[in-house]
Amino acid sequence: MRITRLALMAGTLASLLFAGTAHAATAAPAYKPVLAKSPIYKTGKLGFDSCPEPKVQSGSLDEVKGYLDVVLDCLNAAWEPKVKKAGFKFTKPAMQVITKPGAPTGCGKFPEGGVQALYCSTNKKITFFASANLVEEPTDIMLMLVLAHEYGHHIQNMTGMFKAMTPYSRKNEARVLDESRRLELQAECLAGVFTGSVWHSLGRQESEFTYWVKNGGTGLDLSAIGVKVDNWGEKTHGNAKNTGAWLKRGFDTESAGGCNTWKAPKSQVS
Repeated sequence: MRITRLALMAGTLASLLFAGTAHAATAAPAYKPVLAKSPIYKTGKLGFDSCPEPKVQSGSLDEVKGYLDVVLDCLNAAWEPKVKKAGFKFTKPAMQVITKPGAPTGCGKFPEGGVQALYCSTNKKITFFASANLVEEPTDIMLMLVLAHEYGHHIQNMTGMFKAMTPYSRKNEARVLDESRRLELQAECLAGVFTGSVWHSLGRQESEFTYWVKNGGTGLDLSAIGVKVDNWGEKTHGNAKNTGAWLKRGFDTESAGGCNTWKAPKSQVS
């Protein structure tokens, strides 16, 4: 049995926290060069082709921690040369694995319900929630995809994208939602870049990846547990079709250059 999509994702905590009144968008927004013309897009294919993915048999906390530690090492080794090539300072993110919500993250307490992991840009930390039923199918690639997505937010942080976004107090809700979706869909694409780069070393079947593409990647879906939030997950993270499409685009291109959501038409980031 596959784990429900509710548990699969929240990106930056900040992208989920805002208030305001919606305004109609009249034109495609323009973004700063650090977002739309980042040097990271010109660094070529990731070129990291092997990650010794540990086996997860029981889904125990020790297994999950061991798996995430190894994949995080791979992510650091894969992205460090590209971040430096783009002219940015590389730093390794911190990571903590928790077993219940409420733990401090650096961006407040880990929220209850609907969130599997989050990245806090303030302390550059990934917090991963190892819920009791986290791995219902031992061969599931979910752990790698979710961690790689959160690492995508770390890349955005290192390349100055977080700081380039206009303060929420100066934006209407439509602008907030648009930027949140572009940020999240880009992180999803970057997760695909890493996964595509190391895919042939994993010994997996193609169907194991296409399952996630067809089912909307690691997108947030609170409706899976009956929470009525007016399509909140889609509003902040993008719909299932687009999330899956960006995941596959990263997988196919194996390059951050394929992940420039800031120049994508609105139809691709809805």
